[in-house]
Amino acid sequence: MKNSEEEAAFIKNVLSIIKNLDIFDLSDTDKLEDMVNTLTTNTECAWSKNSKLVNITRHSKSWWTKECNQSPWSYRILRSLEDWKIFKKMVKNTKRFFFDLKIQEITNKR
Repeated sequence: MKNSEEEAAFIKNVLSIIKNLDIFDLSDTDKLEDMVNTLTTNTECAWSKNSKLVNITRHSKSWWTKECNQSPWSYRILRSLEDWKIFKKMVKNTKRFFFDLKIQEITNKR
């Protein structure tokens, strides 16, 4: 949506991506192509991150948080196994916290 927080975040992300591009050694076409591919991939990730509309329905995961949405992006950009492990651990801890609260809520009602 125009002039939204998501648009501002997307623009900020793209500016950061462009600022961090390595443009000092573009002496051959392979290096130029790698730089353009990096720009394309990172811009697509920024777009996906900031453009998706989330519709919460009765089938949605009630424990899912904003952190769960944001966490996998570093993995998607870098494809690092360590980032994937961090994401999975964060999801596990979020679920555990949510369901521990639910269990405590149920036991307190009885």
